[in-house]
Amino acid sequence: MAYVDGFVIALPRRKLPLYRRIARQAGKIWKKHGALEYRECAGDDLKIKMGVPFPKLARVKPGETVVFSWILYRNRRDRDRVNAKVMKDPRIERMMKVPMPFDMKRMAYGGFKVIVDM
Repeated sequence: MAYVDGFVIALPRRKLPLYRRIARQAGKIWKKHGALEYRECAGDDLKIKMGVPFPKLARVKPGETVVFSWILYRNRRDRDRVNAKVMKDPRIERMMKVPMPFDMKRMAYGGFKVIVDM
């Protein structure tokens, strides 16, 4: 069964071009090591009245937007294998030494079993 790593971050809008460059590099690395899909999505239609809006969930501050991201794998075992390779990739090691353009303490992350795939 397919498996997804999901992320939600609050990102200063002015740092979106920098984040996009970092995400493109990271996506190439994940895909090289076996991820099936790598998606990074910037908030667009976030003023909703139903449920908990993403900006509230991510504790967005003025000048920030929400980035919703996911990486798709064949299954959890494959995800663990891919992520182990990614974390040993020297390009990721270099990226991790540079401050991220968002507050890592406010990042939400988790692994998810796919329960519907159409």
